[in-house]
Amino acid sequence: IIFYESPHRILKTLASLAKALAEDRIVVIGRELTKKFEQMIRGRAETVLEFFEKNSDKVKGEFVVIISRK
Repeated sequence: IIFYESPHRILKTLASLAKALAEDRIVVIGRELTKKFEQMIRGRAETVLEFFEKNSDKVKGEFVVIISRK
């Protein structure tokens, strides 16, 4: 599953994914793709959510969310 998400909704989306996804599913967030400060964050939904909660300065720009298959 691949979709785009806005910076205004990314934390809520990650929280929903953390509740809904099985622990073996990996989430990848691509932030600011094709730009100078491109960043990829990988892990379980809970881990990715914790990263953005601790690094609120990274909650801006464009987000691509990728959810792995089982």
